Amino acid sequence: MTTSGLWRAPDLSPRWIAVWRRNQLVWRKLAIASLLGNVADPLLYMVALGYGIGAFVPEVGGLKYIAFLGTGMVCQSAMFTSSFEAMYSAFSRMHVQRTWDAIINAPVSLDDVMFAEWIWAASKAITSTVAILVVILALGFGHSWFALWIIPLGFLVGLTFGAFGLVMNALAPGYDFFTYFFTLVLTPGLLLSGVFFPVEQMPVALQTVANLLPLKHAVDLARALLQGAVPSGILQHIAVLLVYAIGAFYVALVLTRRRLLR
Repeated sequence: MTTSGLWRAPDLSPRWIAVWRRNQLVWRKLAIASLLGNVADPLLYMVALGYGIGAFVPEVGGLKYIAFLGTGMVCQSAMFTSSFEAMYSAFSRMHVQRTWDAIINAPVSLDDVMFAEWIWAASKAITSTVAILVVILALGFGHSWFALWIIPLGFLVGLTFGAFGLVMNALAPGYDFFTYFFTLVLTPGLLLSGVFFPVEQMPVALQTVANLLPLKHAVDLARALLQGAVPSGILQHIAVLLVYAIGAFYVALVLTRRRLLR
């Protein structure tokens, strides 16, 4: 493939749906273990820290601390679920099992496969989002129709971090490579994005960094929705997440074309 061919716009067809469906059918066989792994950690953090720290910090930003933490955990869970799927699972299909090679030898393009993987990673993020949201509602918080908008927000967060994961997938020589992304990107982003404490408490320099992080915009949306309010700056928050998602997916597509089609 020529250099210009690598950078062309995505060439998509409805065939991507069959690839998405294939991933969904495989996941169904391991659904219980998958859900447990994606949901257990954030739930434990939410309950343990929510009630533990919540005993000393009754309210944060007008919310009970467990509700404050829960909205952050919703976004965190969507972030980790989609990232894991777009890295470890996608890498297995691309490099180890050679599933992608088999698919693109049929009348399905690599662009369709990549798009299906992207949407599938975001789809999986919905499952963890719903699980955490149900717990928050069961604990007596967020009893407003606005809270249901956190579910499509989880999909949008999944698109954003699923795209980042696919970038890493295109670059990875092996599974160990993904540790860099978890350690150097996801963990600092988690700590700086207002999941555990308000961003306003940090130094101004760190607040500036936090405002550039996609997770921060997702958390701001989720907190307002849980309180039954239209988020302030909602269009800006959504636009930031979409720009990150679409930009990262395009980079992932170019890098994957270079890796597999040359």
